Amino acid sequence: MSTPTSARPPVAPSRPPTPLVAALEDLRDAAGPGGPEPDDLLAAFTAWTDGRGITQYPAQEEALLELVTGADVVLATPTGSGKSLVAAGAQAFALAQGRRSFYTAPIKALVSEKFFDLCAVFGADRVGMLTGDASVNAGAPVVCCTAEILANLALREGEGADVGLVVMDEFHYYGDPDRGWAWQVPLLELPHAQFLLMSATLGDVTAIREDLARRTGRPSALVSSAERPVPLHHYYAETPVHETVDELLQTQQAPVYVVHFTQAAALERAQALTSANVATRAERDAIAAALGGFRFTTAFGQTLSRLVRHGVGVHHAGMLPKYRRLVEQLAQAGLLKVICGTDTLGVGINVPIRTVLLSALGKYDGTRTRLLTAREFHQVAGRAGRAGYDTAGTVVVQAPEHEVENLRALAKAGDDPKKRRKVVRRQPAEGSVAWTRATFDKLVAAEPEPLRSRFAVSTSMVLGVLARPGDPAAAMRRLLRENHDPRPRQQRHVLEVVGIVRALLAAGVVERLDEPEPDGRRYRLTVDLPRGFALEHPLSTFALAAVELLDPASPTYALDVLSVVESTLDDPRAVLVAQQHKARGEAVAQMKADGLEYEERMERLEEITWPKPLEELLEAALETYRGSHPWASRARLSPKSVVRDLYERGMTFRELVSFYGLVRAEGAVLRYLTDAYRSLRSGVPAEARTEDVVDLVEWLGELVRQVDSSLLDEWEHLTDPDHDPAVDEVRAPTGTPARPVTGNERAFTRMVRNALFRRVELAARRRTWELGELDAATGWDAAAWAEQLDAYFAEHDDIGTGADARGPKMLLVRKEPTVWHVRQVFDDPAGDGDWGLSAEVDLPASDEEGAAVVRVVEVGRL
Repeated sequence: MSTPTSARPPVAPSRPPTPLVAALEDLRDAAGPGGPEPDDLLAAFTAWTDGRGITQYPAQEEALLELVTGADVVLATPTGSGKSLVAAGAQAFALAQGRRSFYTAPIKALVSEKFFDLCAVFGADRVGMLTGDASVNAGAPVVCCTAEILANLALREGEGADVGLVVMDEFHYYGDPDRGWAWQVPLLELPHAQFLLMSATLGDVTAIREDLARRTGRPSALVSSAERPVPLHHYYAETPVHETVDELLQTQQAPVYVVHFTQAAALERAQALTSANVATRAERDAIAAALGGFRFTTAFGQTLSRLVRHGVGVHHAGMLPKYRRLVEQLAQAGLLKVICGTDTLGVGINVPIRTVLLSALGKYDGTRTRLLTAREFHQVAGRAGRAGYDTAGTVVVQAPEHEVENLRALAKAGDDPKKRRKVVRRQPAEGSVAWTRATFDKLVAAEPEPLRSRFAVSTSMVLGVLARPGDPAAAMRRLLRENHDPRPRQQRHVLEVVGIVRALLAAGVVERLDEPEPDGRRYRLTVDLPRGFALEHPLSTFALAAVELLDPASPTYALDVLSVVESTLDDPRAVLVAQQHKARGEAVAQMKADGLEYEERMERLEEITWPKPLEELLEAALETYRGSHPWASRARLSPKSVVRDLYERGMTFRELVSFYGLVRAEGAVLRYLTDAYRSLRSGVPAEARTEDVVDLVEWLGELVRQVDSSLLDEWEHLTDPDHDPAVDEVRAPTGTPARPVTGNERAFTRMVRNALFRRVELAARRRTWELGELDAATGWDAAAWAEQLDAYFAEHDDIGTGADARGPKMLLVRKEPTVWHVRQVFDDPAGDGDWGLSAEVDLPASDEEGAAVVRVVEVGRL
């Protein structure tokens, strides 16, 4: 079946083909008008795998044969059975036949990982990536993207889309309540494409296969295998966790991944295991040698350093990327025997695991605590035993703590019936969910639950369909009537779409035509949607409009621009809750000092939340914006001050984490700061970029890079058209930033200003104990600061901390090659400017620290 084509953007400059591509091109050049023969394509791909020392499993051979002969394939084989190799074969066949292929994955990190893998197979000039954050080589014949990107492409272009092959990894996300629509839409809208749907936990997909065959006209093959290349052995442990781990280590079952369902529990378990003999002296020496000069630069980093040196790793989403990568690389080198983490390994982490130990069979899903589903259990358990590493894998489920204690009490009672009757059996903790050996047996034997359709409609979907060629109304009706939802839900979707279209018509975004156009359409968009319009961030265009409301002459203009951008970002809940807790604590102390009664204090506390700069202005602006932009009607504006708070307090990343008690959420904090930097870089128009705005952006980018450069480096590499992923090297972890902090003088100057102003801000609040913590090493302890501040406040009522206090006139800098001499003037009420502090900035020490190292030398009258 031929695939329609459309104009593509130019691809990256051509480079010498990889061995596989060269073989495919030779076949294509020698083939007749019909293209290479399937047998020749299969032989070429098999020769390539043989050359890499890969022997294909029977399921791989069957799937590749079905794909090369044109069938759609549902590949339901266990984890570690080589589904990625089948995907590469499908993409190779499509490339040789001149068809464009799309590889989708559920999360951006996996899309990025697959992008680099495919660059090595097909060459960087033939592979592109689209994630919403980054677009690289978008017109390439092989594209990696999130499922939502492909779904929105299918909505906009329908069956005319230039999509010849779709590989959907982790296809069980089809049943995800929030995101399942994105896995379904391509099946509905791309009848010319060939599909490869892959997952280890699919369940019965008969209905999906039959519907796919009807739409595409292709045969639909199910390739499944319950036999794992690395067999699994399942056990139920009725011993305490530390004894279970010890037994696994003694019986050579390491590496062991101990699965928890909270980050706090994973860290707590890892710390408890340091008291056990997890690693020998020689093994600990090997770990120390592998760590080399790795920089553990944060509070959690110090904890992780101690853990990994004992042979115990931690792995969860709250960690900095460089720390997760370090744990992965130490595990790959066989140096970590135990890793404590969350169930994030269910979507794949790059760690060889011999044994998966589940600490529980219950989890909190955001609404309630419940038992794992069969799919969730098999998804996590399936990570045990990796081909090429192990001959077998082990899955151990830990009995509940109360059950373990009851069994021990019964064992202590022995066979005496009287003693056994007297044993007081412990019950499950309140609010928890209990499981037993029978629960375990049932999950081991159970097949994954059938996938449920999770189709959903949105304004973005309607706009996408309305923008496509042809009759969009007919296309929308077909989409609503032929999706996989039951009829009652389809009826609800119809009513939702009617409401959306009415809102678009009322806003003038869409108009109904009196006469149909030649292609049959009766509706027309009155606005030009940008290419790739998908509304992943529905308020990004609002931010552009809101910035225009700000006064560039205002001394707080740069920070107000930042607040506009922050209001459109996803909430970092851990930070906001910590800010609220801190604000309420300070408010209670002040209210007590003011003599307020308890009831009044509690009433006032309810009104205190995290800081929300420009809240009234932004809410009013959004209400106006929604009138002409209906797609923003469901978007939630969230004013907040995370980056602004960091800047105004003059804190470093480490100080922010410590101040708010966010040690366990360092990774979440960094992701938020990185998102804010990206949005500032790409979402603030050129005319709004004053010098102060540029300084702020440079400061934030350098701060993020010094904490952990991996997130920014990846994004900037991917958005750099000259970057060649094929030449990237995998280096040993060092934790060292890509460049010295003083290398970006503009950003470093802002860091110095912030470090000095941090002291001004503390001095203004008379926080002499905190000033002492900063400067005691240079002779300025709390007592020394208090003495000078007492003298200052004997002359002046306060120290200003507003925009004028931050101005360049208040900071004098004299630069030398290795040291900067700085003087920070206090903003006194009389405007005398006769008090302040003098300091030295050690440049080499700053590069070593990754932040401005400031040493106070004098405080007092200047």
